[in-house]
Amino acid sequence: MSHTSSKPVIGISCGDLNGIGIELIIKTFSDTRMLEMCTPVIYASSRTINFYRKQLTEYPLNFQILRDFQRIQSKHVYVYNCWEEEVNITPGHLTEEGGKYALQSLKTAVEHAQKGLIQGLVTAPIHKANTHSIEFPYAGHTGFLRDYFGVPDVLMFMVSDSLKLGVVTEHIPIAAVAGSIQASVVQQKLELMHQSLVRDFAVERPRIAVLGLNPHAGDEGTIGMEEKEIIAPLVQSLREQGMMCFGPYSADAFFARGLYQHFDAVLAMYHDQGLIPFKSLTAEMGVNFTAGLPVVRTSPDHGTAFDIAGKNQADPSSFRQAIFTCLDILRNRMSFDNYTQNPLKKSELMPE
Repeated sequence: MSHTSSKPVIGISCGDLNGIGIELIIKTFSDTRMLEMCTPVIYASSRTINFYRKQLTEYPLNFQILRDFQRIQSKHVYVYNCWEEEVNITPGHLTEEGGKYALQSLKTAVEHAQKGLIQGLVTAPIHKANTHSIEFPYAGHTGFLRDYFGVPDVLMFMVSDSLKLGVVTEHIPIAAVAGSIQASVVQQKLELMHQSLVRDFAVERPRIAVLGLNPHAGDEGTIGMEEKEIIAPLVQSLREQGMMCFGPYSADAFFARGLYQHFDAVLAMYHDQGLIPFKSLTAEMGVNFTAGLPVVRTSPDHGTAFDIAGKNQADPSSFRQAIFTCLDILRNRMSFDNYTQNPLKKSELMPE
């Protein structure tokens, strides 16, 4: 670490300025016990933080302006000013400014993560309607992070203590889902999930359930052929190679009967097939984790919630859990990497 903080430095992007992101940040870090675990750096502006701080007087947040990362110390909340100008903030409203500065916050935080100035990244929610553009052609954080770090693929991995669930397809129309279910794509997601369970969640021999695409997992081809022609053969092949994956399972019965409890993780074929049961079963304790990145990125499992923005009604539970999950993964990665590295350094093998 290039600073004097003894705790992991966690970057926090502020999300849409008119959503609940900054309210969640203030509520979370006004509890000084959080500073026992990490040193947060909020990517926004002090003026923006103060706008919301004045409305949340029962959540006293003290912070310092960060100008030099080498001077970061533990037991402080820092704000890194990504902009200096006055910004019009209108909680609960979808505006161009809200999206513009959300991306400014995100891009600065990601740049600092790539440089190693922060050890983890937690992102507050953005809204697709005011961030999607030619300059940012993404439906959310996941695709942007994949391209920024130049990795071939990532996995949208929803995680909680009781259920871990990834999806093959993310934010695409339902009409495009079936055509996207190809053996190579599903295999890549399964491999990312397996690697993440081992390295990020310390599961030595992960057991993964794979859901079918069609109702009743295709009913032996009478409702669809994706299971019979693509998913089942792939699952069988990977299992023969040593990956403990099973399926395809009919999604409705799988969750209704609690079968997910017998597995370390579940791979769903599309967004709503996985996220509806995930959010229903995990309540406010779910976290969105992007597996496959060189940095650890988590976020709460909800959106900007414009309907309650600025009303002091936002529940910080999922955001707080995103912090905890980020820290847990950082510890697990460090332990795994230390355990698996070559114990004989190259210098020790060279003759004198």
